[in-house]
Amino acid sequence: MKNPILILLLIISFSSCKSSKQTNNKKTTTTKIITKKTKTESNTTTYKNPISTASRNTSKADYIVDYAKQFEGVRYKWGGTTKSGMDCSGLVYESFNSYDITLPRISRDMAKKGHKIGLKKVVKGDLLFFKTGNRRNSINHVGLIVDIKDNDIKFIHATSSKGVIVSGLNETYWLKAFHEARRVL
Repeated sequence: MKNPILILLLIISFSSCKSSKQTNNKKTTTTKIITKKTKTESNTTTYKNPISTASRNTSKADYIVDYAKQFEGVRYKWGGTTKSGMDCSGLVYESFNSYDITLPRISRDMAKKGHKIGLKKVVKGDLLFFKTGNRRNSINHVGLIVDIKDNDIKFIHATSSKGVIVSGLNETYWLKAFHEARRVL
């Protein structure tokens, strides 16, 4: 008689441990976007669902650019896609992916998406592709346009020497290496 009661108690205790463990493992993920502070809003905005940003008067391009800017200062890591290390195509891939837009992972494959546009027609959220003198003379670098100021196109990208930074297309190196601009959005 003692054995069945003991077995029943053990079964109940094990099953309750399992269910409490399941509820503790559930994770909710949020994306924190740092934006410029205005007089009426706070310095940090948290988005749980990027699709709902239209109600906040934020465009897809604004959301994607703000997401990319969170990685500014992150060190370069070939193949990297996190804050511990990022490469140029990883930065663009993750930024668009945060808005449920899937792009290829490699810059030369990204350059086949969307449509080609002239530099005079580029806007925030468009992509810039570069050939930086590699042996194959193919596209090997990508940047995301974050702003256009004083006739200079500002873009965020990851460089092997400085990590994730914002540069201007008017800089001699980038202007010489520029190949094309494309619109995906």
